[in-house]
Amino acid sequence: MHQLIDTAHGDTVCQAIRASCGADQTIAFVSGNFNVVHPGHLRLLKFAAEQADVLVVGVNSDATPGVTLAQEMRLENVRSIAFVHHAVRLEKSASDFIAKLQPSVVVKGKEFEDRSNPEQEAVDAYGGRLVFSSGEVRFTSLALLERDANIDISTVRKPLEFPKRHGFEISGLKRLLGKLSGMRVAVIGDLIVDEYVTCDAVGMSQEDPTIVVTPLMTRTFVGGAGAVAAHAHGLGGDVQFLTLVGNDEAASFARDTLEQHGVVCEPFMDESRPTTRKQRFRALNKTLLRVNHLRQHAADAEIQRQMLSSVERALKGCDLLLFSCFNYGCLPQDLVDAIADRARSKGVMMAADSQVSSQTGDVSRFKGMTLLTPTEREARVALNDFISGLAVISERLIERARTRHLVITLGAEGALINTLADGQHQSDRLPAFNPSPKDVSGAGDSFFMASSMALRAGTDIWQASYLGSLAAALQVSRVGNLPLTTAELVTEIDETGFSDE
Repeated sequence: MHQLIDTAHGDTVCQAIRASCGADQTIAFVSGNFNVVHPGHLRLLKFAAEQADVLVVGVNSDATPGVTLAQEMRLENVRSIAFVHHAVRLEKSASDFIAKLQPSVVVKGKEFEDRSNPEQEAVDAYGGRLVFSSGEVRFTSLALLERDANIDISTVRKPLEFPKRHGFEISGLKRLLGKLSGMRVAVIGDLIVDEYVTCDAVGMSQEDPTIVVTPLMTRTFVGGAGAVAAHAHGLGGDVQFLTLVGNDEAASFARDTLEQHGVVCEPFMDESRPTTRKQRFRALNKTLLRVNHLRQHAADAEIQRQMLSSVERALKGCDLLLFSCFNYGCLPQDLVDAIADRARSKGVMMAADSQVSSQTGDVSRFKGMTLLTPTEREARVALNDFISGLAVISERLIERARTRHLVITLGAEGALINTLADGQHQSDRLPAFNPSPKDVSGAGDSFFMASSMALRAGTDIWQASYLGSLAAALQVSRVGNLPLTTAELVTEIDETGFSDE
């Protein structure tokens, strides 16, 4: 039951909705601007749809504060959602429409619970309910956004509507890639050596419920901030990489590999830790177990002093500084603040990414960046907020971190982009370009690197995010965090695989 009902006369519309419902059917109502329908909206609307038999969504008028798109376009976006039964224009307040429709339940985002809500008086008048929820918070794919199960996993699908909305051609990304050549990039952060142990799955142990495998082959890659540096060189950057290592074979492997990738590596040896190493045991293209060999304590004061001196030298001829933090001790707060102050004084653009997937961390501690690219979990951990909707999380994190652009990466759900321009938040969403990844390791690294370099080359956040999403889609199409190249991206840009979002 998909209907778009005009609201030229509120009473008439409410009567039409009531007439379309069964005698015993209940109605849920949600209203909003809906400039961009992102996963946060979908969670809220899915929750609302589960509270009643029929879901009615009101789209605010063009005169409503915060509206950036014409009401007709916003209505069409809402209408495309499978579980929305009626999409209606609101020419007056939501409370006025609620009083006429008298839905069983009105749903608002959890962030409104402690505020003044005029809808409360309207629902109280006829005995309805006002419920606050932002839907279920998830960090993995929502079924709402699943693609065709039969899709070719090697195919990257490039959305067409996003470039149209923001006035650029996908083919123009090739010119953008040309501007990255020769860019002087400094990367500082936690090095990781990734080992992939491919196994043959023997079966289940007869003595206890344990999976039994036989190792067949081990492949080793440079990951973490080292992968960011390698990706940057692959796209034409002149890259210097600063990091912590232990006195071990993993450090030697990383130095040799980075040199082969064309990265100038300046490792600082810390005898109190091993070089961070992560082993993944895989069978049938699935990871069965991951073993981490690492220490998380901060580098001592003398090592921090040496690193700061090296960064100061690197900044003299630097176009872009990237912080790639995994919270393993390479970037304690005092060092981050000192480096940022020096980069800011020299006018060097900065961007940061900080992982907290299995440990505590706070991406908002990287203040004054041009770009931050946290996952949803990383954004919520930084704000200690696991209740509010994504749009609220995005805006609050921009304010706390004083960043210009924020992209919350959502894995299989794509990315939510928020930028602050002339004091106003603008946002949009990109779907995931590759819905069937072979290995998600390195997706965030490649997105962060490509979008940051694109911004430094002078493009806007929309084209930068598109290029970053394309880089991430290519990265997850193979196993292992191998450096991307300009040629690979150009080839994909020329491919004809597109989607309608």
